Amino acid sequence: WRDQAYYESDPWRGTWAEEGGGVLVNQAVHQLDLLLWFMGDVDELVGMWGNLNHPYIEVEDTAVASLRFKNGAMGHILVSNSFNPALFGKVSVLGHTGAKVGVQTDGGQMFIPGMAAISEPPLNDYWTVPGEEHLLGQFRAEDTQRFKSIKPEEHYHQLQIDDFIDAIINDREPCTTGLEGRNAVELFTAIYRSGRDKKAIQFPLKPETDCDDFDGRLKG
Repeated sequence: WRDQAYYESDPWRGTWAEEGGGVLVNQAVHQLDLLLWFMGDVDELVGMWGNLNHPYIEVEDTAVASLRFKNGAMGHILVSNSFNPALFGKVSVLGHTGAKVGVQTDGGQMFIPGMAAISEPPLNDYWTVPGEEHLLGQFRAEDTQRFKSIKPEEHYHQLQIDDFIDAIINDREPCTTGLEGRNAVELFTAIYRSGRDKKAIQFPLKPETDCDDFDGRLKG
């Protein structure tokens, strides 16, 4: 959930030209990135998006998409800033046996290292793999302990920048590559295109023909 005060706190928020989009770009991109990390490349999708209850912003506050991955799996995406009170962010995977594994990606209070205290850290919220159900408690305990060990002054952005600098100095791949970031941008761009053009979108997108879409200005 985001209220009017949030969007009015900075002039760039909620605009196509400066924020580049709404909930897909600013909040949900982290879950989209995690979904791709779990599932791999997307083959095609159909998406819709719109502004349901934030008339004072230009961009979307809600989006949905159905997609097929190149490995044959199917997926569904629902993201919104319109749930009040806010719901937990979740990414879940159901396997061919019916087992479910999942991650609650944020807790009861938003946890941003260096900016907010821990209320409830990201946790495994499902693990029903046959014969491994007992591992859920272990995973949740490990998650909690790991986040309690983070120093309040540390910030993820700074750690990522430090890793990037070290990768340059030592001529190695960074922990997170530019390609992974591009893939998340491609995914939400395809959702925008599908909703705007009212048709299924095939992957990969072609930057040379879709440059306006990658630029984020999709009002037309």
